[in-house]
Amino acid sequence: MQVTVPQSRVHGDAQVPPSKSYTHRAILAAGYADGALVRHALKSADTRETMGAVEAFGGDVVEVEGVLEIDGFDGNPEAPPDVVDCGNSGTTMRLATGAAALVDGGTVLTGDVSLRSRPQAPLLDAVEQLGGRARSTRGNGQAPLVVEGPIGGGSVTIPGDVSSQFISALLMAGAVTDDGLEIELSTELKSAPYVDITVELLDDFGVHAERTEAGYRVDGGQTYEPTEGEYAVPGDFSSSSYLLAAGALAGDPEVEVRGVYPSAQGDSAILGILEEMGADLDWHRDDGRAVVRRSELTGTTVDVGDTPDLLPTLAVLGAAADGTTELVNAEHVRYKETDRVSAMAEELAKMGAEIEEERDALIVHGSESELVGADVEGLGDHRVVMSLAVAALVAEGETTITGAEDVDVSFPGFFDTLYDLGVSVSRE
Repeated sequence: MQVTVPQSRVHGDAQVPPSKSYTHRAILAAGYADGALVRHALKSADTRETMGAVEAFGGDVVEVEGVLEIDGFDGNPEAPPDVVDCGNSGTTMRLATGAAALVDGGTVLTGDVSLRSRPQAPLLDAVEQLGGRARSTRGNGQAPLVVEGPIGGGSVTIPGDVSSQFISALLMAGAVTDDGLEIELSTELKSAPYVDITVELLDDFGVHAERTEAGYRVDGGQTYEPTEGEYAVPGDFSSSSYLLAAGALAGDPEVEVRGVYPSAQGDSAILGILEEMGADLDWHRDDGRAVVRRSELTGTTVDVGDTPDLLPTLAVLGAAADGTTELVNAEHVRYKETDRVSAMAEELAKMGAEIEEERDALIVHGSESELVGADVEGLGDHRVVMSLAVAALVAEGETTITGAEDVDVSFPGFFDTLYDLGVSVSRE
């Protein structure tokens, strides 16, 4: 699908969708349980893959009046009757690999072309350390994967700078092993807030995990059981970043973003970063509202080590700001749905942005950038698509984005929301 977005002013209010990160974990946690209700879940392409994984391991997922009713496999996943296809969802593949290590038998996991290029080797090695068998069919550490269990727990050493999802997968699975897990990190942990999300959600499901000096620990023999048998998913700060950025760049008079309650999500940092850049913004934490108005922004330096999903949004803000914006500690951002560092450098350059790309950084010279409408590519990445749509709001003329359907991964109603905010979006 192609979507054309003209230079526009935006106004009104918008509701952020439920958190994709929390939804993935809540669905699988309900699978690890005997069963649970998950309220306010994000229904997207990615989260549907996790629902499918739960069903593949012997659970059942049914939506009734907007609520997910999940009959779980009670800590004992069955050998799937077929290949587990994770689509484009890296979170699904990593979390499902943890569950597969518990199976008394074999599991084959695969995904689309993009997912089959993403790194999985450290998690496969961790399964092997714990007594399971795990391999890449192509011998390159990438899907398709074959995982055989069951593991019983123990100690494992794993790098923390490839994907925090590896640690989340091990913690979730480790809670139902006999012996629990001691996880030692051999390198600095990147994207640490995503593990914080996992620990927080585990606690909500009655499972205790904790940070240690060396890494993380989770006791075995635990039972997943949320309070009163249900869990409510909070709003998504990654998705809110596009709406907040739209307000800061084009809000006239203002945009009110609803559903932004304080949480463990690292991407809540977007509010502080906008304020640092000079945005006229009020965050009403108690009622989850942020009001933002069009502002003259100034470039800044942001370490995206813990907030990789913000890089596309921040690149756009930098291109529209005075001065220079440096997005540093960004190498791991290259291993997402696409290489987001290169993607944003290339696509924003088509729109007139002056950008330097380094291995672990993106440097945006806003003072030298004059954004103009252009034909750009989403490159199979929902976050690239949405950030380019925000850039289009302040680019002279019209911007046409190819591959715009990929917003369905995390924010299915994104372009409807832009339209409601006053943007004459056209689709074909």
